Amino acid sequence: MISRRHLLAGLAVSVPKLGFASVAARPGKLFVLIIMRGAMDGLAAVAPLGDPDYAALRSSLVLGTPAAPNGALKLDERFWLHPALAPVYPLYGRGEMLVVHAVASPYRERSHFDAQNVLESGMVKPGWGADGWLNRMLAAQRATRVEGIAFTPTMPLVLKGPAPVSNWQPEGAAADIEDAVAHMYRSDQALAATYQAGLAARGVVDVAGRGMPQRRIFPALAAVAGKTLAAEDGPNVAVLEIGGWDTHVGQGTGKGRLAGALGQLAEGVEAMHKALGERWRDTVVVAMTEFGRTARPNGTGGTDHGTATAAFVFGGAVAGGRVVADWPGLSGGALYQNRDLAQTMDVRGVL
Repeated sequence: MISRRHLLAGLAVSVPKLGFASVAARPGKLFVLIIMRGAMDGLAAVAPLGDPDYAALRSSLVLGTPAAPNGALKLDERFWLHPALAPVYPLYGRGEMLVVHAVASPYRERSHFDAQNVLESGMVKPGWGADGWLNRMLAAQRATRVEGIAFTPTMPLVLKGPAPVSNWQPEGAAADIEDAVAHMYRSDQALAATYQAGLAARGVVDVAGRGMPQRRIFPALAAVAGKTLAAEDGPNVAVLEIGGWDTHVGQGTGKGRLAGALGQLAEGVEAMHKALGERWRDTVVVAMTEFGRTARPNGTGGTDHGTATAAFVFGGAVAGGRVVADWPGLSGGALYQNRDLAQTMDVRGVL
């Protein structure tokens, strides 16, 4: 086991050695999937400030304009980007970031686990397949070597299947993630007590006071993923995951719990961008989540499980600099079940 300090330092330069076949001047595109587990609030990440019903509907969760502290960043006349995503805003200006809004999978029952199953299997209902769409893609290409790698402690469903794949996470990362969650919950006494009780039940103790800088975990892993993909003998496909999106309580606007998760995502994408170097021009990175959140805030300053949300596509191989949306609007009659942003595109169509 290595210390957190050495883990974070090593992540910046290390590349997992997984015995990939050597391929000189490896051609082709690179694909990265980032799964935002926990249901991201698309109306906060990409706020439709130009929608006439937005301000009244979102009330306490309305994002400010650039004139206000922590104000949103303009994408076009209707859509504005959350300020925590500022690290990737230059990619939008260079046409290397595409925003897709009002997307969802076919799933509608609001269970995280079932929704993630549908997102990763590519099916219309949970439990309809034991493999993932990304592995099926590799199998269709008749991959004979390890072309896909997940930077996760266990293999995610999206990469499970007959094609040869692998997963990697640095030793000690699990403990660091526990530290990060404890740090995130420290301002909420109820959540902190519940989490500590759960850790104690598993025999995990003394994590609350370690002060782990949670914002550095995902960016560091993303940098390793970039270096791995850029290597001549590296894979062509990578999967990462990032949590922190289940914002039932104290979601915040320009700052807060959601801003923290968005900041990690943005810093991670930018770290991967730098690590890929020239291979960035051949890369597509998709960041997507299992479903969105309610259009109206709840009584605890958060949002509950919803339907449609936003997805992001980054990379030098992307025709970006625009928002793609068949926008349904936010009027009462336009909301799904009078509570959620309505779906107008299937997220599988984006993929």
